[in-house]
Amino acid sequence: MFLCPISDLRLLTDIVNGHITEDMKQVLVLTDQLKSELNQMLEEHKQIVSALDKFEAAAKKLNREEYVEFAADLKLHAKNEEEVTYPTAILIGEYLKLKLK
Repeated sequence: MFLCPISDLRLLTDIVNGHITEDMKQVLVLTDQLKSELNQMLEEHKQIVSALDKFEAAAKKLNREEYVEFAADLKLHAKNEEEVTYPTAILIGEYLKLKLK
């Protein structure tokens, strides 16, 4: 399953500026889906990070710094999604539900 919470984050500027419209209700389908699938996605991230740890260890043994950096970048990306992007997208959905009642 692939969601694009980044599209939800684009709403932040409008929300911060107090510009909330009925059209924003469309994003609730995505934020509700993200919220319901979050635990599964986080579990998948754990599996990905575990594979990246193995990949990184092999790259270090082969002195392939570019692959070590690649693994580190992907792990950082996953962490950013887990700690910033996904929670923010869910928060946007919950906030819009309150405002668009």
